[in-house]
Amino acid sequence: MAVTLEHPESTGSAPASEELSSRAAAEAYVGGVCFKLGPPTLIGAELEWLTVQGECSASGPTAAPRPRLAALAAALGPYAPRSIAPDSPALPLPGGSRVTMEPGGQIELSSAPFATAAELCERLSEDAGLLTELLGSRSIRVISASADADRHPERVLRLPRYRAMEQCFGGIGPFGKLMMCNTAATQVSVDAGADAAQVAARWTATHVIGPALLAAFACSPVLRGAPAGAWASQRMRTWLRLDNSRARPPAEDWSDPIASYARWALDVPLLCVRRPDGGANGSVANGSVANGSVDNWSAPPCATFADWLGGALDDEIGRRPGLADLDYHLTTLFPPVRASGHLEIRYIDAQPEDVWAVPVHAVDALLSTPEIVAEATALAAPLTGRWLDAARQGLADSQIREIAADILALAAAHAATPAAATQLETAARRCRASLTPSGERAGASS
Repeated sequence: MAVTLEHPESTGSAPASEELSSRAAAEAYVGGVCFKLGPPTLIGAELEWLTVQGECSASGPTAAPRPRLAALAAALGPYAPRSIAPDSPALPLPGGSRVTMEPGGQIELSSAPFATAAELCERLSEDAGLLTELLGSRSIRVISASADADRHPERVLRLPRYRAMEQCFGGIGPFGKLMMCNTAATQVSVDAGADAAQVAARWTATHVIGPALLAAFACSPVLRGAPAGAWASQRMRTWLRLDNSRARPPAEDWSDPIASYARWALDVPLLCVRRPDGGANGSVANGSVANGSVDNWSAPPCATFADWLGGALDDEIGRRPGLADLDYHLTTLFPPVRASGHLEIRYIDAQPEDVWAVPVHAVDALLSTPEIVAEATALAAPLTGRWLDAARQGLADSQIREIAADILALAAAHAATPAAATQLETAARRCRASLTPSGERAGASS
């Protein structure tokens, strides 16, 4: 986790940067910036919560209104992200976590990287407690839920990026706006590896164990506004039904993920193109820029970054892309595992507030040594590629349930601390009993 690409919340215009000379140069750049090589020693996490203003309604935990951006900015003070307070210093919380916002008012803590999962969870827990206190000062509550069961999707961040995103995904169906505004996740980040061989092994492992971990931690059966259908993870359903070119690469088949990711990234359609003065100088505290308009960052339909690089969009965009444009494009890719210098595992639902550390400890243990990486990959191999089954059926599928429990038992056997081992053993027993992280019974066994 040695590099952090520009955060998607950026409101500024595209900075001038060196033009890319060729596709080969662009692919080499992507490989280098997305896969930083070095001994895997660090781990990080991101926690997301839904938010409500005031007391919850009797009709549901998230039925209260979404917070006003001005109230969020006032509550967070110097920790407020610049997406809602342009002049904020955007300081990290005492434990190193930074606060960011998602389009529907979800709030996110992105941890600093730590050498151990135990220290990560301790610091992140402290920051989460402080975040709750800060928000409570303005009657804002965080809800530990991975899908909003009560409210229709509503975008409160009026940034040009999210306007372009909503327009792009709106042509596909309802899942884009649902994902943007009404879902929350637990994300775990780990170093990519020391060399190409280790990167390939860890890349494969994070994908092969994905369906098992997705099912083990699935806890979003209800999502307001989703089409009819019973799903263990409605949150993951939104990603799987969103935009296959952007969210579902054939990554399990990549023997050389560094080169393959770079090729894939350039061939993903542009989500948006940053325009000059895209809200950089206007206040967004009230949900719009100061002049009451938001610049149009929409990209030419179906055009890829490679098209832009090759000159096919000269007439429509008026310039060729530079490194800053490529950096930004990389933040618009949403695969289950995203390469961002480190490997960002994105397929886990936001967890109930008392168990969010369990998936962090699971990933930490399963990737702790090359031998355990190989054992976990072999154990989960029968579920390779079964993302849809895991999201839809979860622990109700007998094979998925058995392998999910076995994967967590393997993690428990190699946990870094006795406390982590206990938590993972409890989670393994829960899976064998076909219980979700919320303690509810999964659907009928297949």
